[in-house]
Amino acid sequence: MIPERLREGDTIGLIAPSSPVDKDDLEVINQSILLMESAGFSIKFAKKALSNTLGYGLTAKEKAEDINSMFEDKEVKAIFCISGGFNSNTTFDYLDYDRIKISPKIICGFSDSTSILNIIYNKTGLVTFHGPTFKALTSWPTKYGYEEVMKRFVEGGLALGQSDDEFKTIKEGKAVGTLVGGNLSLVNEMVAGKYSIDFTDKILFIEELFLETPPELASNYLYNMKQNGVFDKIKGMWVGNYDGSIALERILLDTLEGQYNFPIIKSDNFGHIDKKTVIPIGTMAKIDTSADRKIELLENCVK
Repeated sequence: MIPERLREGDTIGLIAPSSPVDKDDLEVINQSILLMESAGFSIKFAKKALSNTLGYGLTAKEKAEDINSMFEDKEVKAIFCISGGFNSNTTFDYLDYDRIKISPKIICGFSDSTSILNIIYNKTGLVTFHGPTFKALTSWPTKYGYEEVMKRFVEGGLALGQSDDEFKTIKEGKAVGTLVGGNLSLVNEMVAGKYSIDFTDKILFIEELFLETPPELASNYLYNMKQNGVFDKIKGMWVGNYDGSIALERILLDTLEGQYNFPIIKSDNFGHIDKKTVIPIGTMAKIDTSADRKIELLENCVK
């Protein structure tokens, strides 16, 4: 199930499903509002988007009510998470998955948004989007994220990144599968239980923030995924940014110990960096390590 693309005059809804919006971020958020208004869009905040009920964010029900209301609101055509942080998984019990199914819309974010994006896709079949948060449209020094948002959501483009992005092969091969993933620590939390991701026949993409996840903790997450059979199910992997002293792909290969045959690629165009291409979760893709562009989308992700 794919959502409608954005058109000039459409309204974009803003939610805060993770940490509370910091007052210091309001200036950057206002810059993002001006940017999107200049592109022809209107902006609408969810009812509680700028509140901080608990002192560390909204209650789980408040977050979920804001998400549900944005999907229900006929005026809103796309939904952006304002920023990242923690605790978006608290919403899972209160999301109205039936409502989301009958009102499919673009929903976009990264980092802590990983949880919401994957659970909505897993529960409803709606393609969701790992890409810039609303704040990130102007908080980084380049317009890369904004350009990728416009390319994906307005133009319906299929290219994963831009022409000068760097791709490299970690393990050779070809694979076709459905994209799932995002921030490693959040993906790790969803390997088992009531709200787990179905990793069968998937291409798993991962990135991580080194400041919060040193190599030994990244190794912990990857081993937990291995011990829970994730790597027995997937078709391939795509590694993004991890600005640490030890490369994330090395930690991954140490974990896999040569036991798996799926291809692995790495690129410099997603993660906690300014270069954030928009990756559609739930869309078929192909990895071919012999190609210049080592990963490509095989189907439309907006209509």
